[in-house]
Amino acid sequence: MSGMKMLVVIEFASDVSDDDWKKIQRLARFGSVKPIFFSVLSYDEWRYLFKTLAFGSVDPAEHPRLLKIADEVARQLHTQGSLFATNAYADLLRRNLNAQFWHCLLDKGIRMIKRNIAMYGVHPSMLIEQGHPVDITDFAMHPLSMIPYTTNVSIKKESPSVTFGELLADPSVRPKEDFILISWESRIPPHNLFSNFVISRAQDTDEGSA
Repeated sequence: MSGMKMLVVIEFASDVSDDDWKKIQRLARFGSVKPIFFSVLSYDEWRYLFKTLAFGSVDPAEHPRLLKIADEVARQLHTQGSLFATNAYADLLRRNLNAQFWHCLLDKGIRMIKRNIAMYGVHPSMLIEQGHPVDITDFAMHPLSMIPYTTNVSIKKESPSVTFGELLADPSVRPKEDFILISWESRIPPHNLFSNFVISRAQDTDEGSA
C-alpha cells in the first residue's frame, strides 16, 4: 500500500445526523489532502443540481415544458432536503423526457406528501429517516406502506423486487405479496442498490371499512 493514492467517495443512503457527521469529519484527518464537504444547498443550488441530474446530456432549453415542471419538482425536493430522493427522482425522470410523465410524477409526489402529513403529522422524509412506515398509496394506486430495508422486520430473502420506475410506470407490476422496492441504483461503482421494504395494507383497509 506504500505510495498508493486513492480517492475515497462517501455516499450516504439517507441524511446524516450531526453526531455522525462529526465522526466523519474526524476520520478526514487520515487523508493526505483537504476533504471537500458539501454544506446545505440553497434552493437555486438544489434546482441546478436537480436539473443537471434530470436532463443529463440533454439541453434543457429544448424542453421548456419540462423545465417548468423541473422547477416545481426541485422546490418539493429542496423542502424535503434529501439528496437521496433527489437522485432517485432525477434518475427516473431522465429515463422518460415526457412532460405528461413528469407532471404525473410531480402530482403523485405532492399527494403522497400531503397524505403522510395528514396521517402522521410530519413530512415523509422525516418518517423514513426515523425508520417509521411511509404511506406510498399514491404511487402504487394500492394501500401500501414503505419502511427502510434496514429496519428490524421479518423480510424473506426470496421476496420479489420491483424498481421505483417500474411501479410508477405501471402500478399493475406490484407483486401481490410484500416486496422489495428498489428506489435507486447508484451510478458510482460498485453501483449499490438503495431499497425499501413495502407492505400491503389492503387487509387493514378492508377491516377498517367492515
